[in-house]
Amino acid sequence: HRNNANRRPARPASDGCRAAICWPGRLTLLAALFGALAIGLSLGLLGSGGSILTVPVLHYLLQQPEQVAIGGSLLVVGLIAAAACVPYAMARQVDWRNVLWFGLPGMLGAWLGASLARWVPGTAQLALFAFVMLAAAWRMLRSAPVAAGDSRPNLVAIIAGGAAVGALSGLVGVGGGFLIVPALVLLAGVPMSSAVGTSLAVIALNSFTGFGKYQQVLEDKGLALDWHVLLLVAAIGVVGSFAGNRLGRRLPQSTLRRSFGIFLVVMGLFVAIDAGPRLLH
Repeated sequence: HRNNANRRPARPASDGCRAAICWPGRLTLLAALFGALAIGLSLGLLGSGGSILTVPVLHYLLQQPEQVAIGGSLLVVGLIAAAACVPYAMARQVDWRNVLWFGLPGMLGAWLGASLARWVPGTAQLALFAFVMLAAAWRMLRSAPVAAGDSRPNLVAIIAGGAAVGALSGLVGVGGGFLIVPALVLLAGVPMSSAVGTSLAVIALNSFTGFGKYQQVLEDKGLALDWHVLLLVAAIGVVGSFAGNRLGRRLPQSTLRRSFGIFLVVMGLFVAIDAGPRLLH
């Protein structure tokens, strides 16, 4: 057993600070809360992409260290995705069979990805996150819609794809919906009407599994999470996801995806410019 005296919070305790973060100024905190709302809105509107905003909100706005932000992101993403999945499940737009085929390997991948984080520096994780962010932007800016494949579902490809997305989720704290949705449509033959809800269920499974392992990684490094902040961000994100689900029925999806894709390009370049020089030194 570790000596509890050797454990330290993610940030030094001081006035206005709590276990894992130092509370920012009011304007920054307000921006973080709007960011949490945007996470939920985009997940509810598009079924993907929103979770990729969680790490920047926790790291840049709420001043959490890279690995603490990634670990906390997994919890926030899991809670929001689980809540956002409920309306789809009630409408019978979740393919539970493919949740298992894609999600179970994804849970194993998320566990392994979170385990790998023990040996990967936080700056390297942030640089990889920037690459994933730009990949998500490219995926959203593509004009061609995803069309279901004509061939029979490829079970080996589904399992391999699920494991790969799960590993990415556990390592850098993203849900991976921008990869899961096309994989479900192309590899498993899931209709687009069910792919979003199915993706949200898979994201929740991957995120909770990765979070469970990531907690051990943070504990071994002497880092702690701020549960109050994470639950507040998640709660606002859940409200945003329900609002996004309603708005998504009235707004053109193509315009939303392009706008969000452009925003991700800007954010991805910002994170890359921030993490790149630090990674090279």
